[in-house]
Amino acid sequence: MAPPPEVVTSPGAFSAPGGASLAYPPRRGEQVIRVLLMVAAVLSVLTTVGIVISLLLPAISFFTEEAGIFEFLFGSTWDPRISQEYGVWPLINGTLLVTGIALLVAVPLGLGIALYLSEYARPRVRRAVKPVIELLAGVPTIVFGFFALTFFTPEVLKGLFNFNIGTFSALSAGVIMGFMVIPTIASVSEDGLSAVPQSLREGAYGLGASKIQVSLRVVFPAALSGVVASIVLGGSRAIGETMIVLLAAGLKPNTGIDPQPGYETMTTYIGATARGDIPTGSAVYGTVFAVGIALFVITLLMNLVSIRFVRRFRQVYE
Repeated sequence: MAPPPEVVTSPGAFSAPGGASLAYPPRRGEQVIRVLLMVAAVLSVLTTVGIVISLLLPAISFFTEEAGIFEFLFGSTWDPRISQEYGVWPLINGTLLVTGIALLVAVPLGLGIALYLSEYARPRVRRAVKPVIELLAGVPTIVFGFFALTFFTPEVLKGLFNFNIGTFSALSAGVIMGFMVIPTIASVSEDGLSAVPQSLREGAYGLGASKIQVSLRVVFPAALSGVVASIVLGGSRAIGETMIVLLAAGLKPNTGIDPQPGYETMTTYIGATARGDIPTGSAVYGTVFAVGIALFVITLLMNLVSIRFVRRFRQVYE
């Protein structure tokens, strides 16, 4: 007896009982959404390319006419206006120092908040606390800067802790920037911790583990890729912050590691210099783009390292 013929259906049809083929009309709404999403992705790529080109062309002109790349990266003196010294290391040093202080504040507090919301807080508490924490992300950064300049430095660092610091300090800028970064780290980390399957927790509890053991030895390692992504995202935001360090850290290039004096970062130099009063094509004008492309490269390297780390330790649950 010959087998029954196969029923071949098109992508826009499905088989009904008895072998009949019922076609359905194409969903135009989904096609429109797909096109819009593709356009958004292409625009983001084109925007990134445009940013790189706008930075790279003036930076190349600066490196060919004013200073070599080696002198720019490894020089220890930054004074482009008077002595025409173009060593950007003092700005990089200030950027890394302030960002490091910010992460020392934001990472423990942010991860602690994420663990509490994910593992300890009741659903009602989580729904109430998480939006309040995320409100910090909506506060303008200039408000943080004025808070650091007018209250945190004179009243807390000088008055309460008796630090011998001046008006501007990398310590003040870094601590306040850390509070600004907390919502980013806490929110993204909490999403990663909450995505860990409940079965892993139940299995650990079945083996006799305590709440803190489950949180730190089971849930946290399982969500490590999300935690690292949150830290890198917070660090990238701290590196690119301008107003807080401009108001609280000052504009003094410094190569030290003592957080008490003032420092100048890469973003503060760009913000303080690019005010429209420098001649186009001058050496000072070129330094703005040179510092900008250096900042872009540092941020890009951070993200490439984090992407490699996340892909290596990512765990997919079904």
